[in-house]
Amino acid sequence: MAAILGSRTLKKNNRKNLNKLVSQKIVPPLVALAIFLVIWQLVCLTPNFGLPGPIETFSETWNPFIIDPFFDNGESDKGLGWQILSSLGRVALGFSLAAIVGIALGIFVGANKLLYNAVDPIFQVLRTVPPLAWLPISLAAFQQANPSAIFVIFITSIWPIVINTTVGVQQIPQDYVNVARVLRLKGLKYFLKVVFPATVPYIFTGLRIGIGLSWLAIVAAEMLVGGVGIGSFIWDAYNTTTETNLSEIILALIYVGLVGLILDRMVGFIASKVVPD
Repeated sequence: MAAILGSRTLKKNNRKNLNKLVSQKIVPPLVALAIFLVIWQLVCLTPNFGLPGPIETFSETWNPFIIDPFFDNGESDKGLGWQILSSLGRVALGFSLAAIVGIALGIFVGANKLLYNAVDPIFQVLRTVPPLAWLPISLAAFQQANPSAIFVIFITSIWPIVINTTVGVQQIPQDYVNVARVLRLKGLKYFLKVVFPATVPYIFTGLRIGIGLSWLAIVAAEMLVGGVGIGSFIWDAYNTTTETNLSEIILALIYVGLVGLILDRMVGFIASKVVPD
């Protein structure tokens, strides 16, 4: 009897949690999306308004961009799936390098007050430079489009990682440091037992900001360096603007936003599993 009651209670709680999830996390975004699409469609009904509405956008891009995102006609004539994967490949490389260098540099700078005072003004100046401002420098240095775009991602995303990691090291509680001294923790043990665990929340804050900046930077950089990539696709479509191409640009922007959201949620999910509550 108790087992039956327990099973019913469990089912009731599961149903309650599911209803709560649907009502709070799923329904509101869907309602907001529906309202947005209605407003977008109504605005586009205005005479002489140059942009297509949602119905026109999806009807013009349904074939092949929506139903076949991985078509390949050679060179840069590829589906949005390939364009995004190409951009993601550059982001993965540039962001990974920024994460490795940024975390190491942030820990080193944060642990040395004199070094921090020396380089912090330089970091604060460099982090305000817009991503595209680095592109001429990278093109001059690397002489090739692909490494230039990767460098722009690296140099754009490294600053929030460095700065947040530095702050994390500087915010280590003094009690932790005192305990480490009592236990005579030094070198690698001190880093693994004290510095890294205390700094992890700050590191992931920097990584989350950095991944968003990486995605922003690659789209902008690809507009100028060309080749295969979602930024190049948008720029090429703009340079041969027709009503259909405007629909393709809008669809590409939707894909860019969705991928950016997924990247942010991925880093947030990893942080939720790694960062202690």
